[in-house]
Order: sequence, then structure tokens, then C-alpha cells
Amino acid sequence: MSGTTTAAARPGRRAAGAGASRWVVLVVLCVSLLLVALDATVLHVAVPAVTEDLRPGAIELLWIVDVYPLVCASLLILFGTLGDRVGRRRVLLLGYALFGVASAVAAFAPSAQTLIMARALLGVGGAMIMPATLSILRQVFPDRRERALAIGIWSAVAAVGAAVGPLLGGFLLEHFWWGSVFLVNIPLMLVSLPVGRMLLPESRGDTAGPWDVTGALMAAAGLFGVVLGVKRLGGGEAVASPFTVLPLLAGAALLVLFVRRQRGLAHPLVDLRMFRRPAFSTSVGCIVLAMLALVGLELIAAQYLQLVLGLSPLQTGLRLLPLTVAAMAAGLAGARLLRRFGPRRMVCAGFCLTAVAVLILTAMGGTDDTGLLLGGFVLLGFGLETTLFGAYESMLSEAPEGQAGGAAAIGETSYQLGAGIGIALLGSVMNAAYTPGLRAVPGVPHPASDAAGHSLGEAYEVAARLGGSTGAALRRAARDSFVHGLHVTLLVSAGLLLLGAVMALRLPRIMQCGPEPAAAEVELPAPRGAETPAGQPRVTA
Repeated sequence: MSGTTTAAARPGRRAAGAGASRWVVLVVLCVSLLLVALDATVLHVAVPAVTEDLRPGAIELLWIVDVYPLVCASLLILFGTLGDRVGRRRVLLLGYALFGVASAVAAFAPSAQTLIMARALLGVGGAMIMPATLSILRQVFPDRRERALAIGIWSAVAAVGAAVGPLLGGFLLEHFWWGSVFLVNIPLMLVSLPVGRMLLPESRGDTAGPWDVTGALMAAAGLFGVVLGVKRLGGGEAVASPFTVLPLLAGAALLVLFVRRQRGLAHPLVDLRMFRRPAFSTSVGCIVLAMLALVGLELIAAQYLQLVLGLSPLQTGLRLLPLTVAAMAAGLAGARLLRRFGPRRMVCAGFCLTAVAVLILTAMGGTDDTGLLLGGFVLLGFGLETTLFGAYESMLSEAPEGQAGGAAAIGETSYQLGAGIGIALLGSVMNAAYTPGLRAVPGVPHPASDAAGHSLGEAYEVAARLGGSTGAALRRAARDSFVHGLHVTLLVSAGLLLLGAVMALRLPRIMQCGPEPAAAEVELPAPRGAETPAGQPRVTA
């Protein structure tokens, strides 16, 4: 690229101040990630207020909640690989702008349809931001030891964002209207845009050959179908429903065609040869399995705290806070653990520690045990973050630098797919264990027991309508059945985690910290007021 000197052309040399500036870049990237992570969960507590104001139908309400993660997951590969071609900073800044505009539209949405459209645009912005943050981080930190620390901070921020979302949403709803949960994004975007333009480096991957537009659209449509089908299964939809089967089949078929197309191209959108590297393919599998085992479990745990123990949403968020604090601690300590133990032992130990935490939580019953929950959640947060940290770091380090955007998109897509499949799988296990306990409650008619079998919340509503001793008996049976179903789900989750520990044995034993391969182009913005002499290249990281 004219006017640019690549890092490969000047090995081991950086401009003055670059050592400090890359940590400033990390701060900017973490703010970006915090916004996306917050927006994934902040709406959950606002759903009742949105329902009361906009009066959406049942399908519209479902789309208001689900369209953001659905669109975001579908477009990760498209925008991740586009950033490799046209510039990752450019895609990231466009994502900032779109995120800010969509947040304003969502905050003042006059109807459910407008809110759905705005949430979809937020998903597009999130898909532009997420892979760009990881791929820029891969470029800015060529030294693997420094990169491990940066990824630890990055992943700790992700844990904070996901956990703080409901708490922030609850605080805003106590003082303002529901649109305020979106408005909080705008000032951060207004700051991030100019700061990102000044401080973030521009970088590109391998630009040989044309960008495979057809393949990008096939991947987006295929992922949309698969994620939609999985989400419907997780929502309790029948497997035989055409609205569940058709998206799954169509999405799977498109993804198969996408893989075949990529194998036949001289310049593929995603270099599938990355999966031939055991560390890369194993890391992706570990991310999927960790999320599959734990995301559905997290939703069930939230229901347990609120419906079985009777805690308020704010109390529930505070009770889950130790999980987040432990995850932050694991992220910050991850680089040191990785250097000392290596990827194999670190990820394997993370899976085993998380499985132990899950087994400890099988002692949860119908009464509150604060010590048990605190210990279980701390181990759960530390073990999960240790697993994900080691897997993400190994995946990024194994990927060719020119494919950093595509590799980051694969990692984020694996995360989303694992979460969706986990909700569907563990939700099905929970329902299968929960429902039978409600069929033999004396005096409860079959239609009432069938309605109570949909969820614990509906069971409480049915019990309230029945009243008297029959209602009280149904309420006790529903609570006991839910706790039983929770125990079965925890055991299944522990089995999946132990399977992940076995899978992690394919990872490298030690952390290789040798020289990086030739770097892709990384162009730092020129300082304000500084002129680049004609005919001389701009200094790069």
C-alpha cells in the first residue's frame, strides 16, 4: 500500500511512544466492547415497561428481545472478513456511528415495529464492532505475552458489561423512561468516534483476490437460519414446527454450500485451512462447548433465584455479582496463568473447576443458602473465564495475521452459536425433568397442570387462580419439580464441561512465545499538526 511501511518491513522497531499508545488503544477497544456487551442484556429488565408503553404482540415482543443477538451473530463473519479487506478501523468506526444512530431511534421508537428495526440496526453495528476489536488487538499486540494480558483485560470487560447491563437498566428505569437504556450509548459513541479516529491504527489482512460477496451473503443467511431455529427451540417451540425446521434446514444447507465454495476458491473469504491446526479447531470447539454448557444454566439460575427463593431482580443481579467479579479476576490473572501452565492445562483446569462449581450447586434446594451460592458462583465465574480466556488466546495466536478479522468472527460466532444451542439443549432437559412432577397433583385438572408445565412462572399463576389447598399444593409441586429439573440440568452441564476438559487435551502443552509471522499492514494515524514529508512512508506499529 503506497505511503505505508508494514511492520514486517521494520521488525522490532516502533515509533516513539508506541509502547504506551497500544495500551491506550486497548482502552478504546474495551469501551467499544463494553457498549456491545451492555446492549445485549440491558433491555431485559425494560421488557415490562416496553410492553406497557408500546403494546407489542407476542411475536413482536419476541423479536424486540431476540433480533439484536440474531442479526449480530449472523453478520459477524461478513463484517469480520470485510474488515480484513477494507480496513478494520474503518469498519469499527462505521459500527460506532451506526450504533449511535440506532440507539437514538430505539430510545424514541413510537411503535414496536420501529423498535424492532432499531434493534436490528444495533445488531448490525455490534457485528461491525465485535470482530474488529479482537482483530485490531491481534495487530496492536504482536508479542504473545502482552497480547495474553490484553485479551485478559478485554474478556474481563466483556464479563462486566454482560453483568452490569441488568443493573444499569434497573437503575435507569427507576429514574427515567425505558428509552433511557438506549440513550446511555450515545454520549459514549460521541466520544469513541473522534478518539477512535485519532488513536486506533488502521490495519488490513490479505487483500489478494476479490472479496467473496456471494460467500459472505451465504454465510450471513445460513447463520441467520441456524441461529433463528436454535432460538425457537430454546424458546420451547416444537421441533416439528415448520417455523423451526425450515430455518434450521435452510441455514444448515447454506452453511454446507458456503464451506464447499470456500474450499474451491483461490482466495477464500475464510481460510478453512485454519481448522487443520489442532490448536485452532480445538479452541473453537472449547468456546462452543463452554457456552453450550453454561448459558442456558445461567438463565435457569436467574429463574431459581427469583421464582424459588423470591428475590427481586435487583437482588438477583447482586447475588450473581460474585460470578462477575471472579470472572474479572480470572481475566486479569489469565496471562500469568497461561505463561505458567500453558494452554492445555489452563483450559482443561478451567473446565474441571467449572464442572466442580456446577456439581456444588446441585445442593441448591427450596431454601436460600447464601454461602453455597457464593462459593458456587465464584468458582463458576473463575473457571468459565479461565476456559474462555485460554481458548480465545490460543485461537487468535494460531490464526494467520492476515486472517485476524475472519478468525475473530469465527470465535464470536462460535460463542453465539454455543450460547443458542445451550439454551435450547439445557432448556429441553429442564422441561423434560420439570413437567412430569406436575401431572399427579391431587385436585388439579389436566388443562391446569398442562399450563403449569410450561414454566414455573405460569405454574404460580395457575396456582393463584385455583387458590385454596389445591393451589398451594400445585405451587409446592411446581417449586419442587423446578428444583429437581435444575439438579438434572446441572448434572448434564457438568458432563458437557468434563467433555470439554477432554477436548482441551489437544491444545499445545506450552505457550509458544517465539517471533510472530510477518505482520499485515498496520497504519497509525498521523499525529495532529504533524506533516509527513513528501515521498516518505508513514511510521507504523
